[in-house]
Amino acid sequence: MPFPPGIIYLATHLPKLLVPPLFVYCVKFAAESYLGSIIPTWLTSLAYILSSPLFLTLLVQYRDYWVRSQAAAHGAVLPPALPGSIGGLHMLFAKVKDMYPAEPLASFMLEKGYTLTIRFLFQDRIMTAEPENIKAILATSFPDFEKGPEFQRLMEPLLGTGVFAADGQFHRQMTRPFFHRERISDFDNFDSHAANAIAQFKARLREGCAADFQDMVARFTMDTASSFLFGKDVRSLDAGLPYPHNFSPPLSSSESIFSSSNTTQTTHASTAFANAFQSAQTITALRTRLNTHWPLAEFWKDDLIEPMRIVRGFLDPILKEAVEKNRVKVGSGEGGVKDKDVNAMEDRQVLEAETLLDHLVNYTDDPIILRDEILNITAAGRDTTAALLTFTVYMLAEHPEVLAKLREEILREIGPTARPTYDNFRDMKYLRAVHKETLRLYPPVPFNVRTALKPTLFHSNIKGSPPLFVPAGTRCGFSTILMHRRTDLWGPDALQFDPERFLDERLHKYLTPNPFIFVPFNGGPRICLGQQFAYHEASFFLVRLLQTFSAISLDLYAQPLDARPPAKWKMDKKMVQTGWTPHEKIRPRSHLTMFVYGGLWVRMEEAADKDESQQAR
Repeated sequence: MPFPPGIIYLATHLPKLLVPPLFVYCVKFAAESYLGSIIPTWLTSLAYILSSPLFLTLLVQYRDYWVRSQAAAHGAVLPPALPGSIGGLHMLFAKVKDMYPAEPLASFMLEKGYTLTIRFLFQDRIMTAEPENIKAILATSFPDFEKGPEFQRLMEPLLGTGVFAADGQFHRQMTRPFFHRERISDFDNFDSHAANAIAQFKARLREGCAADFQDMVARFTMDTASSFLFGKDVRSLDAGLPYPHNFSPPLSSSESIFSSSNTTQTTHASTAFANAFQSAQTITALRTRLNTHWPLAEFWKDDLIEPMRIVRGFLDPILKEAVEKNRVKVGSGEGGVKDKDVNAMEDRQVLEAETLLDHLVNYTDDPIILRDEILNITAAGRDTTAALLTFTVYMLAEHPEVLAKLREEILREIGPTARPTYDNFRDMKYLRAVHKETLRLYPPVPFNVRTALKPTLFHSNIKGSPPLFVPAGTRCGFSTILMHRRTDLWGPDALQFDPERFLDERLHKYLTPNPFIFVPFNGGPRICLGQQFAYHEASFFLVRLLQTFSAISLDLYAQPLDARPPAKWKMDKKMVQTGWTPHEKIRPRSHLTMFVYGGLWVRMEEAADKDESQQAR
């Protein structure tokens, strides 16, 4: 049985905490033994109690002084500090459930600038939403920043050393060739699973109740990802779609992948895998918030062990089968690569029907590396595409005029029943604009982080302010959702959903001269390898959806009670000031990626033009 994380944490840190009391004891012993002094018991007890806090205070003050002197030596100042309790202890007790992702920072940044210091448990982090600084992190000063050992230690139980968590080129070399070409087989994969998903969705709506679009599209992307990545359709759609809480379902019903309840048991293997992976991401997100102090929140039990046992139990047999299959091919001379030369990976021709796992086993048969890569691409691909589709449909439900214009483009360019092609998507500018506008307001990865390898200067957006000093070793977070919603970067209507901004004069006024104000897929050397794949998958599904349905509306009564926006979102002065929350009808949340807490429950109206087209045939 693993040792409790909290005990290990205390055993690691206890010696440091005992140094000050030990020093007090030595002083007391010396005073009484050599000077003949008698120190009162109350004074000794008080010294023991205060020694550690006093030592910590002095240590923090000295560190702050040293950092300020370093900043002055560079002609810079420190970023303004987010106000809070001593050492940032208040963040331990903050109600994350009621928070809107990044919104607590928005009002402070409006006043103090878009780069700030956040002190948490006496450790300083920097958060920026300034495009010049994000450009430096991702591109112009790329060698000066890395994921860093702390981030990698936090991610290792979930993602291992895969491409999402690791620094260096090794993992990107392995996966890059697979995303370099457009493959007809990808659209075959999308089409078969989209047909199944939409048919189930239509059937559920015909029962007279709302349906959870987020759950359906999460299953769709899970099934397409499993087929695409390792050639095994996990068939999560076969588990069925969940019913809303205000509807009496049949005796056998399914649990939502994004269920707000953790009590429902499920027997379908793919749903168990998806739920476990979702749970593992949520736990990991909390750990990143607590940083190295996460064992305090999981004192007696490592909460990641059980969900990752389910995840690995699902994947490992698939990986083992792929490795054995490749060994047989190599032994028979039918294919495979014997020397597994990583440097030659980018020269390898990826075959049309090949999966990512088929590609990877040519260069490694290490099950840990294979598992890490599959999990990384699953998290990066499946979850981000599901988020893009979920928030796109949310916006279409809220903006019927956009839905009508998008559907008109789909019917004009493709028709009511035809399958879309790569050429169609190249010509459908409004479809791409709708996706981009959704990515702007609801980026799937609202936060990212790097670690500064050496002292660095950041730009301040406050006019006349000197540069901002970043000490070496500092964790530098950057928030796309904060930057994407800035009115000074996107115009006074930045908080409005308007795809036309990517087509009209606003594109040339704001984005063209400053491309790093829009980075939903990162930028620079670590730009997302699968961004075009994500655009194609989301576009394909949305086309098929709007060929089938002509209207979308939210069913707010179908939302679970605990998933509805808190009243404070419309009443809190600071929240009203930022303008982020008063209009929201769902509750966006974030673990590693954005999602709608409790699901996106909608009703849809079936398209009459598709029925007429089918009758004409």
